[in-house]
Amino acid sequence: MTEIAVSLLDVEEENAVSYFYNIETAKIDYFHLDVNDGKFVDNNNMEKMKDYALKINTVCMTPMEVHLMTETPKEYFDYFMDQGATRIIFHLEACKDNEEILSNIKYLNENGVRAGIAISPETSIERVYDYLPYIHMVLIMSVIPGRGGQKFIPEALRKIDKLKKYCKDNNIDIDIEVDGGINNVTCKDATSYGATTLVAGRYILDSDNYSEAVRSLREEYIEEEKE
Repeated sequence: MTEIAVSLLDVEEENAVSYFYNIETAKIDYFHLDVNDGKFVDNNNMEKMKDYALKINTVCMTPMEVHLMTETPKEYFDYFMDQGATRIIFHLEACKDNEEILSNIKYLNENGVRAGIAISPETSIERVYDYLPYIHMVLIMSVIPGRGGQKFIPEALRKIDKLKKYCKDNNIDIDIEVDGGINNVTCKDATSYGATTLVAGRYILDSDNYSEAVRSLREEYIEEEKE
């Protein structure tokens, strides 16, 4: 069954705890923290997301994954690990070389955190292939990183498809997460091509019924054979 992670990017601070509680009762799989440093992406929400992580760790039972959209991802690993993050995802584009990428992966794995690599829309999926044996997931951005409420970029489907086929051909078991523009239509496209986890924000946040919104994303989709 498809896993649902709910992005907290657009959650208002004054309503945060109420939202965390209500969305948790909708039976999501993960809280998804999009952490921006104002350098890798334009807006800086670092202190806000650190506060959200602290609150979730204190009052919620649902696991937390952290998507670091930062120039220096390793700088923030320890804080979010201390707040109980079970998955930490950093951007391949934020790392200066192969050595830094492998160092980040090793550090997360040694500390019992599931390591993930994210790629932005302009990055080819082939660039993650060498790291697949060492990580637990790949996050494919289907919007420009850093802003909520954007439309799904269809090119992401080709990346999902290529990654799934590569993993199958090379006997690699990995989660494929898609982040951006996910709704009750694009979710079917993403899962049909091989996505195992969907990150949704405004689609759920703006809905009248969180449980129904989550359920609409999780509905089983019969995969059609791709040529």
